Amino acid sequence: MTPGARTEVRPAVATTIAERLLRHTAQGLPQGAGAGPDPVRLRIEWAGPVATDLPDERAVQAACGLMHVHGRATGGPAPLAVDYASVVAGVLAAVGATALRVGRARGLDLCEVRTSVAQGALLAVGQYLAAATAGGSGGPPEPRLPPGSARQAGGLATLVTSDGVRVEVETLDPDAWREFWVRLDVAPAVAGRGWLPFQQRFATAVCPLPDVLRQAARRCTLPDLRAAAHHSGVSLLVVRCDPAPAVRPEPWELAPWPEPAPGRGPHADSAVGAPSSPCPARDAALPLTGIRVVESTRRVQGPLAGHILRMLGADVVRIEPPGGDPMRWLPPLAGECSARFLALNAGKPVIEADLTTAEGRGTVRALTAEADVFLHNWAPGKASRLGLAASDLLPGNPALVYAWASGFGDAFGDRPPVGTDYLAQVHSGLAAAVRPAGEPPAPSLMTLTDVLGGLVCAQGVLTALAVREAAHRGSQVHSCLFSAGALIPRPAHRVRWTPLDRPLRTADGHLYLGPRARQHPEAVRRLLDGAGTASPRDVAARFARRTTEEWRMRLTEAGLTATPVLTDLSDLTHDAAFRKAVAPPGPAGGYARPYTPWEFA
Repeated sequence: MTPGARTEVRPAVATTIAERLLRHTAQGLPQGAGAGPDPVRLRIEWAGPVATDLPDERAVQAACGLMHVHGRATGGPAPLAVDYASVVAGVLAAVGATALRVGRARGLDLCEVRTSVAQGALLAVGQYLAAATAGGSGGPPEPRLPPGSARQAGGLATLVTSDGVRVEVETLDPDAWREFWVRLDVAPAVAGRGWLPFQQRFATAVCPLPDVLRQAARRCTLPDLRAAAHHSGVSLLVVRCDPAPAVRPEPWELAPWPEPAPGRGPHADSAVGAPSSPCPARDAALPLTGIRVVESTRRVQGPLAGHILRMLGADVVRIEPPGGDPMRWLPPLAGECSARFLALNAGKPVIEADLTTAEGRGTVRALTAEADVFLHNWAPGKASRLGLAASDLLPGNPALVYAWASGFGDAFGDRPPVGTDYLAQVHSGLAAAVRPAGEPPAPSLMTLTDVLGGLVCAQGVLTALAVREAAHRGSQVHSCLFSAGALIPRPAHRVRWTPLDRPLRTADGHLYLGPRARQHPEAVRRLLDGAGTASPRDVAARFARRTTEEWRMRLTEAGLTATPVLTDLSDLTHDAAFRKAVAPPGPAGGYARPYTPWEFA
């Protein structure tokens, strides 16, 4: 990718999201705590450290791999029809600014934070990048688009009923999966063949289910599928065509812990009372230096929240079951551990504890009694059953920030569906919004709400830490995948695209036209011999006659921009434009990863 002149227009969506979240943070602060001019300077760019011109959201999606990962399930690179990278960047900006507020209250001399939409996109593909560049083996190959392949939808997990209703099912239990399909008259062995691709879709962003399963669903009505799901314990939601969320929850909910009641002491198993978080030196490089975080999390949302806090300087300790988190061995491996797991959990010391035992629960109480933050993404009701709810831990440490990251909050009452990414996309309307009109609605198999949910959770934790600095007491903070999905702006109706709004196949890859070229197709026609009256479809087809670089140069000479579409994430480690944005794999057993997405000054 060749460097070019930088676009001066600032990312409006990212700025709007950052401002909204910072207003929500300010509402949680004690009265007067946010008064006066804000000393924190915030800057959001398109490309940041990526040394090439990225003039808009779609250019970022093309260059940084989002089109590639999102399009895996449908046969080729495809844009997300929402400004996802911009929203991620907006949350990152709010996270950085709030972290600076916390750091300044603790004596740090920092006042400026910078991030970019490109850095948001790279963070979002971090797990996929790790898998694509891992030095180990043992897992399925990263899905790649063979030359000349046609677009198809067989890689999606969405099912269609006999009455034409599109549904998404979810379970983390292989027995429940098998029982669901047996109730649809599928042989258990055949149902079992679908389990591995169904579970691996979180890692690979593609779900090649056996056709016999899709056919079985097509023979059933929606009530039939709902009955099978109910009796087998599988969650099922209808995929709506309306992109608007059913409700618009706040990004997170925060409740400061009241002053300790007279005579109320720590839990019987707690070793000490409330700690006083040490203040860092004034010249410390990161705003959360000295903050101690204990997390008991799994999959993506919770570990990513802890990862964000660690990148900001916090010391993060993981609680894992005896023998370790099973996700540690999810292939491909980087050395002796899953590359995807390391992408979210590297640098976190581990303490193993069996939470089903009194000794294990006592370990959690002892750790949280000396911590600043306790973070978990347990299923609803689990914390209370274990005696590790906020009401159990905060009396022993009134300065504790107790953070819970869930799937749906209270959106479904006391019987929510499984709180995973794809069902959150469905319920928030994102499954309809990410695809244009003319394509059936379906969740992206890229884990959009998991990543965004982890970021929103981290922002909630930082808000609670800011409250603690001002009010000298801890808080409960709750966020969810659903609230994260609802944060993404989208039009009232699904967008319509022409062939020029999609990646154009060239002789050696794909190219995505810049905003001016898409808005003025006549300017593109002038570059094509004899194409003055050609339809957009014919114009798109003619791009196959030249290479990506030949077209990019011709468009540049005409004053138009275009971005080569990345279709192999490992190429990021060889592209000089990404040298300051992506860390290459280390020695044997390493993997590539995005650098920290903020610059502080």
